[in-house]
Amino acid sequence: MTIRLTAAAAKRITDQLQQRGHGVGLRLGVKPSGCSGYSYTLDFADDLAADDSVFETCGAKVVVARSVLPMLEGLTLDYRREGLSETFKFDNPQAQALCGCGESFSLEKPVD
Repeated sequence: MTIRLTAAAAKRITDQLQQRGHGVGLRLGVKPSGCSGYSYTLDFADDLAADDSVFETCGAKVVVARSVLPMLEGLTLDYRREGLSETFKFDNPQAQALCGCGESFSLEKPVD
C-alpha cells in the first residue's frame, strides 16, 4: 500500500515540524464525518504505534494507521498555495465522490 507526497507537501511537513521543534511526521487519518461520509484528519505524529505505516518522501514522513490504509491506497498528498489560501490537498483514487469543499469523500464499497 502506498501514500505519495509531492515535493511541496514534503517541504511543508518538514517546515512545520522544524517550527514545532519535535515530532516524527504528519499523522494522516480518516473519520466518519463531513457531507460525503468521511473526512481526512491531520495531526502531528510524536511517536509511532505498532499498527502504523510510515511513508517517506524527501525526508518528510506521513504516518497512517493500517486500519485506514484501504481508504487511502494510492492517495497523493499535495500542498498548494492559491491566492491567499494555502492548504493540503488530497488526491484519493479510492474516493467515489467528493463534497464541494474537497475535505470529505465517500467510498464505493464500505471498508471493514
